[in-house]
Amino acid sequence: MKEIILSLVAGVIIGIVFKSLKLPLPAPPVVAGIMGIVGIFLGGVIFTQVVKLFS
Repeated sequence: MKEIILSLVAGVIIGIVFKSLKLPLPAPPVVAGIMGIVGIFLGGVIFTQVVKLFS
C-alpha cells in the first residue's frame, strides 16, 4: 500500500511541475495508458506461466 501512495504522490508532483512549466503531461491518453499498463502486466504473467509450464 505504501508503494501505491508514494507513486500517486510522485505522479501528482510531476503533474504539477509539468503544468506549472506549461509543458505537456508526460502521459499517454487515459484509456491508451491504462491498456498499455494492463498489457505489460498480462505479458509478465503469461511469460511466468509459460516458463513454469516448460520447467
